Amino acid sequence: MNRYMLKSEPVLIDEELLQEAVLQRLRQNQARRIATAEGINFREILKLHLDYRNILVISHLWEFTSLAHLDLNNNLIEKIEGLDCLVNLMHLNLSFNSIEKIDGLESLLKLEVLNLTNNKISVIENMDTLEKLTHFCIANNHLGQLDNVLYLRKFKKLFTLNFYGNPLSKDDDYKVFIAAYFPELRYLDYRLLDEKTKNEASIKYHYVLEKMRHEELRLQQADEAEQSQRAEVKLHTDAFVEFLNGSYLFKSMFKDDPEAETLRCGPGVAPLFQTFEHQIVELCVHLFETGLAEHKRREMEVNSFVSSQTKVVEDYQQIASQILAKFEQQHKERIVELQQMSDPDLLSIKIKHCNDEINQLCKSLMALDFELVRQLEDIIKMFDTNISGMVGNFIETVQGIFAQCRDVEDNYHEKVREIAVATLENVAKDDLEEDMPDDVKMLFTDRDTVMDALATGHENHLLKINDRETRLVTRVNDWKMALIKGIEDKELKQSRMRISDIHRYADFLREQLELLQWHHE
Repeated sequence: MNRYMLKSEPVLIDEELLQEAVLQRLRQNQARRIATAEGINFREILKLHLDYRNILVISHLWEFTSLAHLDLNNNLIEKIEGLDCLVNLMHLNLSFNSIEKIDGLESLLKLEVLNLTNNKISVIENMDTLEKLTHFCIANNHLGQLDNVLYLRKFKKLFTLNFYGNPLSKDDDYKVFIAAYFPELRYLDYRLLDEKTKNEASIKYHYVLEKMRHEELRLQQADEAEQSQRAEVKLHTDAFVEFLNGSYLFKSMFKDDPEAETLRCGPGVAPLFQTFEHQIVELCVHLFETGLAEHKRREMEVNSFVSSQTKVVEDYQQIASQILAKFEQQHKERIVELQQMSDPDLLSIKIKHCNDEINQLCKSLMALDFELVRQLEDIIKMFDTNISGMVGNFIETVQGIFAQCRDVEDNYHEKVREIAVATLENVAKDDLEEDMPDDVKMLFTDRDTVMDALATGHENHLLKINDRETRLVTRVNDWKMALIKGIEDKELKQSRMRISDIHRYADFLREQLELLQWHHE
């Protein structure tokens, strides 16, 4: 009997408990012996049973990244936690515990079966990410509000629901209510939902359901629109041209220009201002469209690189597999021959020959890996050249467009300055051809204030243009460098892993021969 089942006090999950639980599931003696001798790789475990162990806290499960089935039923668990790394989990049994709140399930995107029977839960909540849920059992809890069940309507794949033993299940309308709001449900409380109940539910709740469907459709459309908008913003950001498809830059130029509004009221300035805005927006939109087009070109180049890289690696793997298959067939025959030998001297000669063959295998695989590295370096170098050329051309275009923005600003500034000088003279002579607001007229009584306002505004406008240009150029350069470095670092890591695998396999073969020789001695 398991030593943990003998304990009555709470138990914490630790390495020893996990190893024992895994070994218990390895029913075949050989598999158990191998696991005991070589150690257990938790990352390869698909099922884990930790039921009936008085476990108080869920923990130490971060290595079980491949786990698909987890049983934690009949324990003392009070809180759902420690499951963040179980991204491949499909079946989770937490029944017969002391859980009061549904929580901690955000990472379980593949979960299909969730059993929370016999706990202390009073609200169905915090399950939004479980889109693949098909079976949900929450019998014998404290659910009291029938309307709370409607939270589950978002899970379109639900096949089975079980609310038996909850206060809400005693409602006279319980079965018909569930059948109405979950028309695709097949089983309720482990019993088949018959057509008679479904028809009765459809008639009774027809108008309410229609209203709810319309509201759900409205919310769905709003959510889709929001997601589409987020995707669009992300695309623009990835292309480094976010908020350049309109007047955002232009408005930002005048945001910190307190005298701009007053100066625009000067005679003849308004038409100039409108033309100025139109020209800046037109240049920004041109830059925006160019940025999206360049982003698409870069994406195509990256995809082409990945395809070329994948093809080279696949070719390498095919040749390496052929070399290994041929070697392993011959090595297997040599091992059989060695096992039948009785002459120790001849055995030593044959083992030396086998070691020579292993060394030759290493040389062949290393040479093949060296060739792979050389080909990948050539592909990466070509990709670096191509993507650098694209980025360089894009930056030249960006700098050219922003230079035009500065020219437009300079031109606007000069024309407004000319108007301001003339207006100052006319105000001084009290010779205005048109009426001006009092605050504008007051401004033009002080030449220094007007000139300072114009100069400050001009400097601020240029600063905003320069800042946006610098941000764009810096980000696209940083992206390129990070991309190439990431590819090179990843390739170096994979190359080291391949070489390590070759040496590890060779060591295993040599140990096999040493063990064989030791047995003969």
